[in-house]
Amino acid sequence: MAASRLCDALNNNGVKAKMLVSHKQTDDITVVQLPRTPLLRWHFLWERFVIFLRLHMKRERLFEIDIANSGTDITKTREFQEADLIHLHWVNQGMLSTSGIRKILKSGKPVVWTMHDIWPATSICHLTLGCRRFTSGCNHCKFLPGGGGRNDLSAVVWRRKQRMLQGQSLCFVACSHWLETEAKASALLRGQAVTSIPNPIDTRIFCPGDRQQARRAEGLPEQDRLLLFICQRVSNPYKGMSFLIEACQLLAQQHPQLASTITVVVLGSHAEEVTNDIPVKSISLGYVSDERRLASIYRAADLFVLPSLSENLPNTIMEAMACGVPSLAFRVGGIPEEIDHKKNGYVAKYRDAADLAEGIRWTLCDADWQQLSENAVRKVCHNFSQASVSIRYSELYQQMIAQKHFKL
Repeated sequence: MAASRLCDALNNNGVKAKMLVSHKQTDDITVVQLPRTPLLRWHFLWERFVIFLRLHMKRERLFEIDIANSGTDITKTREFQEADLIHLHWVNQGMLSTSGIRKILKSGKPVVWTMHDIWPATSICHLTLGCRRFTSGCNHCKFLPGGGGRNDLSAVVWRRKQRMLQGQSLCFVACSHWLETEAKASALLRGQAVTSIPNPIDTRIFCPGDRQQARRAEGLPEQDRLLLFICQRVSNPYKGMSFLIEACQLLAQQHPQLASTITVVVLGSHAEEVTNDIPVKSISLGYVSDERRLASIYRAADLFVLPSLSENLPNTIMEAMACGVPSLAFRVGGIPEEIDHKKNGYVAKYRDAADLAEGIRWTLCDADWQQLSENAVRKVCHNFSQASVSIRYSELYQQMIAQKHFKL
């Protein structure tokens, strides 16, 4: 979604961009489907099979790691051959392999790689969760059974990635200053250019609106105070639903009158599995992909809550803020770059459900909600709008192309 938004932003601001994808789900002519061959599915299945074997045939972490051992050779496509510059985004689960990326780098075209998580700077993981092995060389990976070993799968893929980058130069773009700092600490990316540019958001879609009208459109309680929780898979433990449940329990014990006025609205797959565990009124809206409906749901909320344990620069917080909704999250990753504490939202102490509960109480009872809302919208328009982000990428593209021409 972030890559698609950037493609739109670039095309809306003078850069001709096309997006090459493994599975096209839109009629947009700027989005191009990879050639449909049996190999397309095979790349995905083969990678999962190899990981499944390395996990001792357990499914628990099957989609938490990627090894890029198989993928499509995009250098043969017309889009690649016509391009002045190649911009990589999230390339996993059978789209590109390390050898395929090596071929892209050796083509002579300038390459920019936006990091939507830490995977390009590590071996196999998307979340380091406190592990610092990527600063010297991945091995003994916590995601592998028994912690792996010195020559486990993470060490094998690390060496493969080293060969992929050997003698080649490109520019890695992190979506947050926090991730930029992490990437610069990676032994894998030593000597490579690393910078940070945030994801863009379309403020024509995600913008403030009538709260009561939005509630009526979704059949949500018009008098309650609505807390909104959104993620792709609600049961994902790293998204922190358990902390929101604990915070609601604390509110019910310490501020029962406030708790009686709160309804938690949950969006995402498996949402119905957790609503019964929330100790205040709750509603499941399931998975919502339509952006205009999503924006309407944001507008219905009093507070957006995302107690994630690991985040880069969450699109959901940006979307909520663009709609004028204050946000509450833990102090982790790039979140403090979005939420200015007690200015446009509340940044809670990491893994602290009590402070999460205090953030809910403060926002709903003590804060000047209208001022928080206005500050949130102003922050997004200034830092994350299509125009501001596309200008920064355009300047980077021009710089990369000029460097390639100078070397030639």
